[in-house]
Amino acid sequence: MAPPTLKLQEISQHNSQTSCWVIIKDNVYDVTEFLQEHPGGSSIILKYAGKDATLAYEPIHPLDALDKNSPPVQFVGQVESGTAQVLHRERESRKKTKDDIRVEEAHKRKPPLSRILSLADIEKVASQVLSHKAWAYYSSGADEQITHSENTRAFSRFFFHARVMRPVGDCDPSTTILGFRSSIPIFASGAALAKLGHPNGEANITRGAGKEGIIQMVSSNASLSYAEIISVAVPPQVLFFQLYKNKVDAVAEKRVREVERLGYQAIFLTVDAIVAGNREADIRSPWILEDEESGVTPVWDENVLPEGVNINGTAGALVNNDAKDMSFEKTIPWLRGITKLPIVIKGIQCVEDAVSAADAGVDGILLSNHGGRQLDYSMPPMEVLYRLRRQRPDIFDRLEVYIDGGAYRGTDVVKALCLGAKAVGFGRAFLYAQSAYGEAGVAKIIQLLKREIVTVMQLVGARTVSDLKPEMVERVDWEPLTRSKL
Repeated sequence: MAPPTLKLQEISQHNSQTSCWVIIKDNVYDVTEFLQEHPGGSSIILKYAGKDATLAYEPIHPLDALDKNSPPVQFVGQVESGTAQVLHRERESRKKTKDDIRVEEAHKRKPPLSRILSLADIEKVASQVLSHKAWAYYSSGADEQITHSENTRAFSRFFFHARVMRPVGDCDPSTTILGFRSSIPIFASGAALAKLGHPNGEANITRGAGKEGIIQMVSSNASLSYAEIISVAVPPQVLFFQLYKNKVDAVAEKRVREVERLGYQAIFLTVDAIVAGNREADIRSPWILEDEESGVTPVWDENVLPEGVNINGTAGALVNNDAKDMSFEKTIPWLRGITKLPIVIKGIQCVEDAVSAADAGVDGILLSNHGGRQLDYSMPPMEVLYRLRRQRPDIFDRLEVYIDGGAYRGTDVVKALCLGAKAVGFGRAFLYAQSAYGEAGVAKIIQLLKREIVTVMQLVGARTVSDLKPEMVERVDWEPLTRSKL
């Protein structure tokens, strides 16, 4: 039976907290019961009550998000054809903001990919072509962003003991991650909301990673559906899944079973984002855009009641419903009980928890502080890796160890491999690359890293990744003067 058709006049009457309808891509949904459950709070939905919310909804939600929230989200019907045409014209003719115009002009001026020589180059382009909202979300770190910057600086404290006169003409940088082949020892680490930077979003990363033979980890908070993302993968391409565990076990289990059915090959359980980090640039972003557009900066008025402030930002809304009571003793057996996939814990930040993870019987650990986005002054992953190598070298024989956060160069990757990391994850780099250049940008940075990794391996005297040993690097108590990445 055909769904009912609705006129805009009828829809617009449902514009309150007691009856809230929204239009998304010509479909009408009753979200009244969902208002209090929405991770981002009810105010953002009420802003579009009785109206078309498509442009606000699409950049940060997968295609199937509404279906997965039903109930309490209820499909009401479709807007009638005449209204649909009007809404389409309104979306297409929407007045561009000052930020929209700036982004369009920046894209016209960006250099050709042939002139991109490093990850820092592509980050610079991304900083110019991304919307203010996207840049604030992607680039921001917690509090004073000390850990964000120290993640990168940590690599500068490690120097090579390069070996010479070794046959490295036929250098092979390939490896395996959880038994799956990767052309180089890197992977695309889980990162949310890629559609904020490019309409094709995570699919750009999937296609680029597939062409270059590396593995992509897909976030629970991806802006495309898990089915959409894996549908563009070309066998035998491998995708892993980054699980943010919902506080309701049944909801989390449904998600795990879905990705296992779709063909994802491992679960990376994220444990360092049980609450949102204090990312002030992300929180402040809406105010900056409002002030830019209006040309007016609000000032204090003692006669005006203070407004409520959304301190969640973009990030906070993503984790509001996540579990805060996970434990090695409870959560890992629960996860083992519902999936046969390999399990990796993402977000280990100290030696003690690395040992606990090994004792819990997981297949791997990802040393990570969420790119400095969660706990400021969390130890840089490279330093945790170094301490793990010195204090508990046996852990490397019990599970696979990976790191992410702060790596920019092939030298960074090779240093981590020397200390025992199986591979190094890159998160922001892939968001920046796909935002600036789409699928081609993703392939480009993988090619750049491959060239750098091979060069470094040859110069330190390693023909394969298995030739990289702890004695090839030394941590120094001085630091070189480094130039800004941007």
